[in-house]
Amino acid sequence: MRPAETDQTSAADAAVSDTGVTAAVRSQSGRSLPVVGASKLAVIVALVVLIPVIVERFSVFYIDIFIVGAIYALIIRSLGILVDRAGMLAVCPLAFAAVGAYTVGFCNVHGWPGGLFFWMFLGGVASIPVGIIVGLPALRLRGINLAVITLSFSAAVYSLLNTYEFPGYETQHYVLRPTIIANDGPYFVLCWGVFVVVCIVIWALERRPFGTAWRCVARSERATAAMGMSVVRTKIGLFMISAFIAGIAGALMASEFGVAVATDFDPVTALLLFASAIMLGGGNPEGAALAGIFIAFTPTILGDIGVNQDFGNILFGVGAIQALSMGSSITDFWRQRIRRIVLRMRRRRGLGDPAPELLSTPPRPARAADTDADAMRIRNLTVRFGNVIALNDVSLVVPRGTVTGLIGPNGAGKSTLVDAVSGFIRGYEGVIELAGVRIDGLSVHRRARAGVRRTFQHERTAPELTAGEYVRLAARGRISAAEISDALAYVDGPSPRAVIGEIDVGARRLIEIAGCLAARPTVLLLDEPTAGLARTESLAVASAIAGMPERYGCAVLLIEHDMEVVSAACGHLTVLDFGSEIASGTPTEVLQHGAVISAYLGDQAVAV
Repeated sequence: MRPAETDQTSAADAAVSDTGVTAAVRSQSGRSLPVVGASKLAVIVALVVLIPVIVERFSVFYIDIFIVGAIYALIIRSLGILVDRAGMLAVCPLAFAAVGAYTVGFCNVHGWPGGLFFWMFLGGVASIPVGIIVGLPALRLRGINLAVITLSFSAAVYSLLNTYEFPGYETQHYVLRPTIIANDGPYFVLCWGVFVVVCIVIWALERRPFGTAWRCVARSERATAAMGMSVVRTKIGLFMISAFIAGIAGALMASEFGVAVATDFDPVTALLLFASAIMLGGGNPEGAALAGIFIAFTPTILGDIGVNQDFGNILFGVGAIQALSMGSSITDFWRQRIRRIVLRMRRRRGLGDPAPELLSTPPRPARAADTDADAMRIRNLTVRFGNVIALNDVSLVVPRGTVTGLIGPNGAGKSTLVDAVSGFIRGYEGVIELAGVRIDGLSVHRRARAGVRRTFQHERTAPELTAGEYVRLAARGRISAAEISDALAYVDGPSPRAVIGEIDVGARRLIEIAGCLAARPTVLLLDEPTAGLARTESLAVASAIAGMPERYGCAVLLIEHDMEVVSAACGHLTVLDFGSEIASGTPTEVLQHGAVISAYLGDQAVAV
């Protein structure tokens, strides 16, 4: 039975009219906290156990609505990985579902072999190329601009479907279910079973570097690339997965109704699904399931009590706005509360997270390379931004097993040099070599994989991840739990179980450094790692930096303003001013240099 069709313009307008929606969704994504895998598995097991009970206890009418709820839950789940996990405002999964439904209808009308189950799979596969095409704008567009593009795509699909009806609609050539799922009861089990399987697959992906990178893309694309993850592949991969899930949901919809119609996929419905995903948390299995059920049941409930069904649309729109203003969906809100209760109970029982400990033996050294070559050599590096010369013919050598400092006043070109070395600036002149091999033609993530790792002036960790998850992602999964603990302990960081969003900014910077060390790079570029730290903490970090070459086998290029830190950590200094090198040598020599004192240190030399 098809649920009553409603005019959902109110919810749509409420969901996207606020120009601050992008920042609010980012805030929502940034504040949501992870729940351990055991709790997610418990939810899935509970669903599997309850399915037969629900089928037996409800009438055919309500089973039919629950089936529609499962289909909507799948579409909202595909929305959730784009919006909630990756922070991309994409309003297009319902259009992907239309492709899946069209594919099933086409196969049915033309008598393709394989039957419904194979056609459902084809519906998901057929949606993938569409997902890739729609995902291409996401490589450059973000926020409300991406929402407008994807909504326009949904409107274009809807217009095409109004012009060219679904296969079988005019001829009444309906899709017939196989005997095993011919009745609504078994079909109910199939739909919710597909939803459970999809949730398990997403749960498994989120524990791999590819899935963990989704959250990092939402926080910072630059940081994601600097960890060796391709932002392009991550985004396109997300759209492919979302399209496949939504395509299967559309195939199930065509099978449920016998034939799909254009009104099932109108843009207003797409916005209603988007609003429900924001309100209830489409990135969570329970949030997607509740959202699907609410959308399916709302028209029936309002009709039974004599209320205009448009009030349901307003309810979802207001709920989405409230979730955006709070920075948390309903399910995320309760996840946070449950987590805090569990942590409080653990602490009362003396089961708090243990502090990380150093390994008795040093971790594996940096990757093998030509030991005769310097770790990094920069020759005649020049960077121009229009008529402004940010770096002018700068040459710099970072020998193996050393900590080299790069200092200079604000605007001297230090961060520009780091951006050029790590690949964020590509139009430079000069040569950059890593262990004797030129890396000028490599992209950011390929330079990171080759052995160039960096931190940023402002920390760019993902608040939803634990410290251990972030370090494992930075190491691209090739690391043991003991090595994760060692990297965090070496920089005096928090426990691997600590949620990044619950700790202070200083500790987050330490996690970022630990992630770089865990990757065992050839060269580690530290851009003001002690910013925001107290003096004692800064000196402790300086001591750790000084020991990094010996313990982790990496050379370090340190950009820092704190002269105490520079003097304690570095064996060699280079000073920049207005994009040019003005001094180079040991800290004692450089800090007593007249040009350095005039340009950077002031009238008095620093005692070293």
